[in-house]
Amino acid sequence: MSRGGRDKDRDGIPERRCAATGNTLPISEMIRFVVGPEDEAVPDLAGKLPGRGIWITADLTALRLAVKKKAFARSAKAPVTAPADLPERVEALMAARVVDLLSMARKAGHAVCGYEKVKGWIETGRARVLIQASDGSERGKTKLRAGPEMGRSIGCLTARELGLSFGRDHAIHAALAAGGLARRIVEDASRLSGLRQDHGADAPERTNGSHERE
Repeated sequence: MSRGGRDKDRDGIPERRCAATGNTLPISEMIRFVVGPEDEAVPDLAGKLPGRGIWITADLTALRLAVKKKAFARSAKAPVTAPADLPERVEALMAARVVDLLSMARKAGHAVCGYEKVKGWIETGRARVLIQASDGSERGKTKLRAGPEMGRSIGCLTARELGLSFGRDHAIHAALAAGGLARRIVEDASRLSGLRQDHGADAPERTNGSHERE
């Protein structure tokens, strides 16, 4: 570990140590927090807030553990408070962030929804990420398959959340083109997927890309 609590990068990917579990992971699998003006733990989902970062695995159980073990105060070496419902607040904020980013991609012409449009993008090779609602019909979702050139899919948004991104009441199928906001959406959706899983363990283990394939 380098000075300042930062772990050395592997293959150029920045890593940090989780203040709750002690695991070292790429920052794309973690949530950054800073200490707010009221000495409270503030999630920094965009990674732009000033101050020393406190990193927690993007996992519901890890966040619950951080609150239970007072990991924020221990890491900051100060009386930092964290509400009991912090994990649920972070999940809601991350879901809103993914919805907003996907909406931006749609407005830029880099995302579409609807079975026929998504199917067309897959067949022409334009689709790079397949997005399907978590509460959609499994039978319906199996009719669309990610092509070999895609390699990633997102399945952590509900039909209502996916619909919000496209100005609809709900949506089941969507696709994302390469470039633009694609990388940010995939990374944040991976974090959201972790936040929507309850592993029931105090020290969860994650593997690179595991949530991207859900």
